[in-house]
Amino acid sequence: MTLPISLNDILAARDRLRPFIEPSPLRSYALLDAAIGNGISVLVKHENLMPTGAFKVRNGLNAILALDPAARGRGVVGASTGNHGQGLAFAGSKVSVPVTICVPLGNNPDKNAAIRGFGARLIEEGDDYAAATAVADRLCAAEGLTLLHSTENASVVAGAGTISLEILEQDAGVDVLVVAIGGGSQAVGALTAAEGLGRRLDVIGVQAAGASAACDSWKAGRRITHERAATFADGVATRTTYDLTFPALVEGLRDFITVTDAEIADAMRLALATTHTLVEAAGAVGLAGLRKLLPSLGGRRVAIIFSGANVDEGTLKRVLAREI
Repeated sequence: MTLPISLNDILAARDRLRPFIEPSPLRSYALLDAAIGNGISVLVKHENLMPTGAFKVRNGLNAILALDPAARGRGVVGASTGNHGQGLAFAGSKVSVPVTICVPLGNNPDKNAAIRGFGARLIEEGDDYAAATAVADRLCAAEGLTLLHSTENASVVAGAGTISLEILEQDAGVDVLVVAIGGGSQAVGALTAAEGLGRRLDVIGVQAAGASAACDSWKAGRRITHERAATFADGVATRTTYDLTFPALVEGLRDFITVTDAEIADAMRLALATTHTLVEAAGAVGLAGLRKLLPSLGGRRVAIIFSGANVDEGTLKRVLAREI
């Protein structure tokens, strides 16, 4: 399999992260198993309990800690709709690295406030994530900053790989991972960890139907870019594939499906009712995908990742009122 990182990269990332964050819990819930049915045992990896409320704190920490001292001193920049930005900002605050985060106009205000709260400079410009990335590129050239892309960075992917490393160590029986895909760092990290440990793990990708470029590309056998990403799940609202992760997704994913915004919102409500924890839209994509995959996963031991809890009050009210 064509993998951009190795198990040793993931192990090194775990060593870097250890002083700053603890492994997240992997839990089962009788109510969730009953709601899913079909003899499926569901294991929930609670990345929504990370210090920034999302798994991307792993990515940001590893990416910044892997830099040489000169690059740290000049500062870093990243584009984000919120969670990658929070991860970089958190990491910068821990090791005194200046961080600039570029977000699109109209971005989640709570995520913007959290990024600023960690001491990062926030720049709001552009219509979507791709436009914010262009702003970050411009700042690299103008200010000599180091770009830490949310996907196109091996240290970022290795940081995400620590999630699945923990899952496989926490439960010897997990044989399926249903994982949300925006850029693909979680999925590629899982494929790398499983191969490196010699474990059988069927990794199944899930995208929002309104932001399905990677899924469409995977099924078509060629890379496709869409003009827009139309989903309220901003954490997976990508409209293209990525050089670093897409080849591994093509070779390694067992399956790839999409879920609608209505199915994602329903999964958010199910997560709250059965696990009593808050999950943002992108964080519920894996659960939404699992529900759609029920006929093919009977009797399996399936892990999903609650990859974030950063939902703003207005969106949460709409979800609970069943307006989505």
